Amino acid sequence: MTATVWTPYADLDDLMAELVGHWERILGDDLAGGWIQGSFALGAGDQESDCDWIAATHGPLTDEQVAALREVHDEIPTRDGHWPHDIEGSYAPIDELASVRHLGATWLFNDHGHRTLEWDDHCNRVYTRWILREHGITLVGPEPRSFMEPVPEDLLRQESAAALPTLLDDLAGWIDLDAISWAQRYAVVTACRTLYTLANAAVASKAGALEWAQRSLDPRWRPLLAQVRDERIRGWEPDRPPSPEEAAAARAFVGYAVEWARAHPSARH
Repeated sequence: MTATVWTPYADLDDLMAELVGHWERILGDDLAGGWIQGSFALGAGDQESDCDWIAATHGPLTDEQVAALREVHDEIPTRDGHWPHDIEGSYAPIDELASVRHLGATWLFNDHGHRTLEWDDHCNRVYTRWILREHGITLVGPEPRSFMEPVPEDLLRQESAAALPTLLDDLAGWIDLDAISWAQRYAVVTACRTLYTLANAAVASKAGALEWAQRSLDPRWRPLLAQVRDERIRGWEPDRPPSPEEAAAARAFVGYAVEWARAHPSARH
């Protein structure tokens, strides 16, 4: 058991300490560092959050290292308990992690609850880099600010502005907003986080973005934002649909967000 406190949850800290031990065993001197990013780095992680991590390596992974890491990530989600199913992250060469010139490069990625490692750019986005550099929690190795370039504000805003108009279509590609209440909340929260980034050139947690939206956006959306905030604790309920009114309100809010972004001066940077 570890005495290190990285998160509010001792069992999650124990799991992350175990994962660091696997990295040290498998990667040896090739391990350059490991960090928590995402909601926990932003100080807002809770039982409904994934614990997002990034491990960095000196150079590319060898076939033997990939095989050993696959064994680790194949086993962890078979365990009982909450956190073995809610951690996710990528293995990144540290030279690629250091520079925004490598944005979009695919890294070996473990999705939460999955027993696989796949090549994906999931952790190599502008917003993930910003969270890691500005707020990352060091598990092992150097502080992110000591080797990562600052993320330009324009890149943050450009990524958000590009994602917002296709939010509903992108969501429809993998989940039904009318059938699953979680998807209704996800659409609203994602729109709020996107607008926050456009306005502030920073990344907010889900709770922080909702709070900002309550203060900053048209007051007519406050009942919807309060509903999403209050129901987030319900988590993933695949058999619980939103009401037709809630689904319609979420779609209308995303439409409002698109128009807000077009009208807001920061969105044109």
